[in-house]
Amino acid sequence: MPKSFSAHEALLHLMITVSMADRTMTEKEIGEIGFIVETLPVFAGFDRSRLGDVADVTAEMLENTEGLDRLLRKAKEALPDRLYETAYALCVEVAAVDTVAGQEELRFLEMMRDAFELDPLVTAAIERSARVRYRKM
Repeated sequence: MPKSFSAHEALLHLMITVSMADRTMTEKEIGEIGFIVETLPVFAGFDRSRLGDVADVTAEMLENTEGLDRLLRKAKEALPDRLYETAYALCVEVAAVDTVAGQEELRFLEMMRDAFELDPLVTAAIERSARVRYRKM
């Protein structure tokens, strides 16, 4: 297991963790993570073929009792401050793609807000934006 994350890996570990929070990664969530990696500028230069390896490391980390705290700490260390809100927004996107976020996913987002010391107004706006985008007719 790597001692530190790259910024790309940190973002992926966070998105994979929110997806795995309820113990299942849905096809929609996997597809959303792939779409994000393929289309967003923050992932420019990332080798998409590494996604499976990163997911394996995420799962391995989460098996340990302190794994979640360690993952959050390492992700925060790997990301520049200006990407903290981006990381949160990407995790909200993954959680929202199923149109219903479970308690485990919401708890992880709360832990992330605390770990990254995010402004409550900013996170509320990110969450509201996702709710608006994923509304049904």
